[in-house]
Amino acid sequence: MAFIIKPLISEKMNNITEKSSVEKKLRARNEKAAQKLGAKAEKVSYTVKRKGKADEKKEKTIYTYTKPARQTYGFIVKPEANKLEIKAEVEAQYNVTVESVNTLRYAGKRSSRYTKAGLVRGQKNAFKKAIVTLKEGDSIDFYSNI
Repeated sequence: MAFIIKPLISEKMNNITEKSSVEKKLRARNEKAAQKLGAKAEKVSYTVKRKGKADEKKEKTIYTYTKPARQTYGFIVKPEANKLEIKAEVEAQYNVTVESVNTLRYAGKRSSRYTKAGLVRGQKNAFKKAIVTLKEGDSIDFYSNI
């Protein structure tokens, strides 16, 4: 059964994809987390200014690590599809390895407009969006079929 309705190729989705496609430099919360993530220790010095007192120089240790870039793609899927079904279908259709699938449910929004016939009320359809993260090195080319 086909769960994927269409790939999401919009400006907003492209921004999400571009943000996740760049390596990020992050800080670990504490020394224990730094060891788990393989973070590097950096010494940072700063000055503390207080009224009526001399400036005090202090040193702090910060643990930083780089988060690797990962390819993410968005799809509009059927609302009854679950993450496992979405993962299986993306892997079958695009011949890639899916690492994770995040889903978002959107409610149908009510809309109304004034016409010559009077007030027309309606409702847009509810839908489900899936953000798929691929294994490092994999990518999907939506424009290859054109």
